[in-house]
Amino acid sequence: MSLLIKNTVLIFNLGTIYLRLILHRLLHINIKTLDLFTALQKHEVTPEMIDYVISTHGHSDHIGNNNLFLKAKHIVGFSISYKEQYFIHPFDTGDEYIINNSVKVIPTPGHTLSDVTVLVDTIDGDTVAVAGDLFEKFEDIANPNEWLEAGSEDPEQQRKNRFKVAALVHWIVPGHGPRFQVTDKIRESLKNQMLNLNQ
Repeated sequence: MSLLIKNTVLIFNLGTIYLRLILHRLLHINIKTLDLFTALQKHEVTPEMIDYVISTHGHSDHIGNNNLFLKAKHIVGFSISYKEQYFIHPFDTGDEYIINNSVKVIPTPGHTLSDVTVLVDTIDGDTVAVAGDLFEKFEDIANPNEWLEAGSEDPEQQRKNRFKVAALVHWIVPGHGPRFQVTDKIRESLKNQMLNLNQ
């Protein structure tokens, strides 16, 4: 998924099956990875123009094709690299990584212990969370077994972070489904799941 904000171009979760592009107003275009360059060209973006590649966690279905963006700073979970420099950002202490006034990366462990979520303030005034597998898909809100069975290294933290993210945003882009709007009913359901840890 790509997002252009004030001359900063970001790419999120470059899976091996498809890439979702978002430009300005969350325009979604699903493409096969083989068409990646064509899709970028359609939006007048080249791999060299990408400033950040952000993978919410290090699973193979979220990091495919990261190697195509050699000039970008890469954030993969809690790890950050740029060219030959590598370091661990202190996400584990709750520190956010600020990209610009509209984009920041926050720690949301649960699915893996080093998961992150990207929060984007859009030009429409909405806040969008690119959440990776913190949310597998919309349906896992009504049926938590969907995300539990997909794998969670820390279900308690994942419940807390699912509620935290939903409380902050208008839209969520999950790891394996289309974006969905966050309603008060969704927030209430996630709060109840967090408080009722035996679900």
